[in-house]
Parts: sequence; structure tokens; C-alpha cells
Amino acid sequence: MSLSPKVWLSVLIVLIVLLGIGAGYLLFRASPPQIAGTTTGAMIKTATEVGSTDTKTFRDSAAGILKKDGLNGEGTHHLVLDSNPKNSAYLISSVVDLDEFVDKHVEIWGETFKGSKAPWLMDVGRVKIIE
Repeated sequence: MSLSPKVWLSVLIVLIVLLGIGAGYLLFRASPPQIAGTTTGAMIKTATEVGSTDTKTFRDSAAGILKKDGLNGEGTHHLVLDSNPKNSAYLISSVVDLDEFVDKHVEIWGETFKGSKAPWLMDVGRVKIIE
């Protein structure tokens, strides 16, 4: 009793699907995906500092006066830099409510991204008020 080519093709397709599901499961177990807005560090919330202690993700830093509004739709806020007040870093945050720090002198830590309009676009992970 031999199997027809249609049966062999059906068995092969089922086998490929099962192997794909198994491989996907093993890959997921090996390295779970990072969800946007999550970090590996602990969170800080004091009177002068808020955010993540994850220095691997949020490794870039800058200091200046935090202002509302981005640049042509990029960023929700911007930081007028202490190092060069004519320049700004444009900011978004997946971790911190930047509105709490508007018009304050702060130091920020974040991850820099390439902006299409903004010369410096950063996802802020931690903010510290500088007295």
C-alpha cells in the first residue's frame, strides 16, 4: 500500500509548520522581546530625580533648561543645552513625564536616535533637577 503524492505533500506541509512553530518557541524562550518603554534597571523617584537606573539603555546625557515643544513634529520637548545655549536636544520619553520639569534646570540621561529634522533626538529615561 503506497501513499499518493497528495498525502506526502500534506504530511510534508504539516511537518514544516510544526518545525516552524517549534523553532519560534525555542527562539522566544532564548531571548524574550523587549517591550517599548521597559528597562532593565530599577526606577528612581525622589524629589529631585525620576526615571530608570538602566545605564546601558540610557547612556547619553546632557544638561540644560527643559522647554515644551519639539521641532517640526519631532520630540515633545527640547533641552536648551548648557554647553551651547544656541543648540537644543529634542526629547521624547518612554519612561518619564517631561511636563513635570518644564522651565527647570535639569540633567537628563537617554538614548539618542537619528531624527529626520532634529539634529539631536533623545528618548529620555531619567531626569534630575540641578539646583
